[in-house]
Amino acid sequence: MENALIALKKYFGYDSFRPMQSEIIQSVYDGKDTIVLMPTGGGKSICFQIPALTLPGLTVVISPLIALMKDQVEGLVANGVPAAFINSSSDSRTVTKTEDDAVDGLLKILYVSPEKMVTQSFQTFLKRLKISLFAIDEAHCISAWGHDFRPEYTQLKILKMQYPNVPMMALTATADKLTRKDMLTQLSMQNPAVFISSFDRPNITLTVKPGQKRYEQIYDFLRKHPNQSGIIYCLSRRSCEELSNKLNEKGFKTEYYHAELPPPRRSKVQEDFINDRVPVICATIAFGMGIDKSNVRFVIHYNLPRNVEGYYQEIGRAGRDGLPSEALLFFSYADVMTYRDMINDSEGDIVQKELKIAKLNRMYEFAEAPVCRRKTVLAYFDEAYDQNCGNCDVCKNPPRYFEGTLAAQKALSAIKRTNEKIGMNMLVNILRGSRNREILDNKYDQIKTYGIGKEYSFDDWLYFIMQMLHTGLIEIAYDDNHRLRVTPVGEDVLFTGKKVQLAMPITPVNKEEKKKAAIAEVKPVGKVQGLRDELFERLRVLRRDIAQQSGIPPYQVFSDATLSEMCEKRPLADTDLLMVSGVGEKKLQQFGAAFIAEIRRFVLEKEDDGVKVSGSTFLMTYALYKKGVTLEQIAVQRNISPTTVLGHLCNMYERGEDLDLSPWISPEELDIIKGSLSLFEEPYIMKDIFEHFYQKYTFEKIRWAIADARRRP
Repeated sequence: MENALIALKKYFGYDSFRPMQSEIIQSVYDGKDTIVLMPTGGGKSICFQIPALTLPGLTVVISPLIALMKDQVEGLVANGVPAAFINSSSDSRTVTKTEDDAVDGLLKILYVSPEKMVTQSFQTFLKRLKISLFAIDEAHCISAWGHDFRPEYTQLKILKMQYPNVPMMALTATADKLTRKDMLTQLSMQNPAVFISSFDRPNITLTVKPGQKRYEQIYDFLRKHPNQSGIIYCLSRRSCEELSNKLNEKGFKTEYYHAELPPPRRSKVQEDFINDRVPVICATIAFGMGIDKSNVRFVIHYNLPRNVEGYYQEIGRAGRDGLPSEALLFFSYADVMTYRDMINDSEGDIVQKELKIAKLNRMYEFAEAPVCRRKTVLAYFDEAYDQNCGNCDVCKNPPRYFEGTLAAQKALSAIKRTNEKIGMNMLVNILRGSRNREILDNKYDQIKTYGIGKEYSFDDWLYFIMQMLHTGLIEIAYDDNHRLRVTPVGEDVLFTGKKVQLAMPITPVNKEEKKKAAIAEVKPVGKVQGLRDELFERLRVLRRDIAQQSGIPPYQVFSDATLSEMCEKRPLADTDLLMVSGVGEKKLQQFGAAFIAEIRRFVLEKEDDGVKVSGSTFLMTYALYKKGVTLEQIAVQRNISPTTVLGHLCNMYERGEDLDLSPWISPEELDIIKGSLSLFEEPYIMKDIFEHFYQKYTFEKIRWAIADARRRP
């Protein structure tokens, strides 16, 4: 793991791993097969890229998305990592060179499409390589229960048969319990280590709104988020084009993207978005998969998504850098009916169609649920989340709650007493004491919980049960006729008295109250935040210019998160910049000087304007000295003492700036004083060193010797 940390800093500029990454990497080092479930933007790629860089041989990454391969390989190469890809877009000459480089040991990571992987010619080629790891990205595609099933993925099970001793890693961001179980079976993994990271993306604000006046609401949203990069997902090609054109007429810069556009046009739109030439894209779900753009600040769904997995994958394209981002969803029941017609008219077996419709209904129920959005999504992925997030529309404008433990226990008990063989409507009918034929035939009228919920209407019970589903008390067994099952959390409510708060059914009165409560105050931007925002914009423009000159996307220069940290720390020298997360050695060499120069200009300009900025006093002194102003003149001009001037110069020298020390100390004196510092402890007390040499060397000389000893290489 020591080598792993060195590689992490050298190539990616990070000092430490995110949660669970080091354990996953250690699993690979131990030679184990590994399953990784981690949300979009959670750092999945690092989990196989670091082993690839630190293990002998080649890591082969199977990815279904050409755009993702291209994006990730470009990003790796920009960081100094020898990587390449082979897919249907590669011509024969490129394929030959890539294969030769792999055989010659010149590559550490090779991306390949699943279609290419299973061909006989590629299988023959693989036998010429020393393979350290197989990494299967988007592994949920292997399961027929997943939301994005791809038949060609099912052939990947041959890898374990042909390379039983090579560890395999399967990675996905969106897989429910059923899909995870199927992944294990389909890939024939051998006792895999399973790592399920939290699916929580707390930096994304989740908001759901009814679909009335969507265009007007989107117009207001974009007006409040100028120059920010975002995606607006639409159901149809026509709505993509119409929305984009209407927004452009209002002065916004947008483009549209869908599968019917000619390939060159699609490529240009995607490249313009990646390179920040077009900030907003109106697109069908054909757009965005595989785009590793870290600075997407918002994702808007113009229509209801088809399922929770797709929704969470799509909003995960926002805020990959960890900075605050927004997900805004509009919904209407008309969207549900449109999707149902599309599903029923599509090819496929009845089981798959029923599964898609069930997941569609669950998505609509999510949109209507008066439950913390984050809690609902995490419960869908079987992750317990007890508190409310405080960062969604429900938490910010909460409904009225009541003590619902007894109601929940009635429903949970009825599910248990029917041996978990009923669906939602049947459960409500049992609780309300219905005499329909199915209840009588199954003798459900004889169980203890029959008719104990007559105090609530049919719709009220559905409202409560949906909340129980969204908070993880019950789950739907999609592979078992969509029957309800009680989860371990639900059993705590039923058997140990765990308390449950349920939202009261919405009435026309509190609907209006909720609408009034939704009006939020806009807080003024503080002085410090204003300075950060101003510097961020200057660095963003600089990044864009450098990216254009280098022919790479801006986020591959530095991410928004890295720029934000630069605005916070304001590094004034190379060594300072290396302390910023996301700045590795190669990027420091390529781009460091330009960003340091811009930060220095900003600091000095603010100083001239009378605005005090942290770090400016050292830089002002250093800038004057480099212009030839003497220490005494600087002291007078800046109204500080000569000793303070000297301290500023020592500080800049420690940071790595070039200064001729000969006016203050000779090379011999420097070596003698530095040689004695091992006798003392940091922080050095100059008086002790002064006395150690019997007052032979001045405090000035001692200060320079200490600065030279601390000087960062």
